[in-house]
Amino acid sequence: MNKRLAFLEQHCAAGTADSFAFYGLAMEYRKEGRIDDAIATFTRLREKDSAYVPMYLMAGQTLIDSGRSEEARSWLESGIEVARAKHDSHALGELESALAGL
Repeated sequence: MNKRLAFLEQHCAAGTADSFAFYGLAMEYRKEGRIDDAIATFTRLREKDSAYVPMYLMAGQTLIDSGRSEEARSWLESGIEVARAKHDSHALGELESALAGL
């Protein structure tokens, strides 16, 4: 098993993990091809910290890559709202570009 994945799983399960750890765990699942686990982790992160902008693009891209366009659209549209509210023009541009590519 991937040591980084094992560490992040343990860290997130302990309940003390920050948003970046959950994001890292979702990305490790994505890298391992565990799409449902990745999306479940992005969803958990969204419930914990809905203002964490990077998750929206990566969740959207993960769903796009797995042929789940409508779910991707929802994530990307939500991310656009959050990026606008945070005045994060870089993330906003990436999210809008990903959405336009659907």
